[in-house]
Amino acid sequence: RKIIIKANATNNYNLISSDAGKAIHSSADVVVPNAVFSAGDAITLINSSSSNMSIAQGTNVTMYNSADGSTGNRTLSGKGMATLYWINSSTCYISGAGLS
Repeated sequence: RKIIIKANATNNYNLISSDAGKAIHSSADVVVPNAVFSAGDAITLINSSSSNMSIAQGTNVTMYNSADGSTGNRTLSGKGMATLYWINSSTCYISGAGLS
């Protein structure tokens, strides 16, 4: 199966519903919004930069780091890759290489 790559601008980026099922290839910091995605949606983030990318947990969003169960904003290192998987409209899990 193919995963469509969506390239984004270098400005901060708020994920949108049409991003579900895609890979976002960008150097922009990303905001994960509430009530946009539903159970089963997934998005892969690919940091195209050599610098860190911020992944911000939006208001009323719970984003669990699957490595340790902690919540909160994350940092994706340069050239890192992470996947977000939603279990409901306000809760997702994140996992990836270069994720802290």
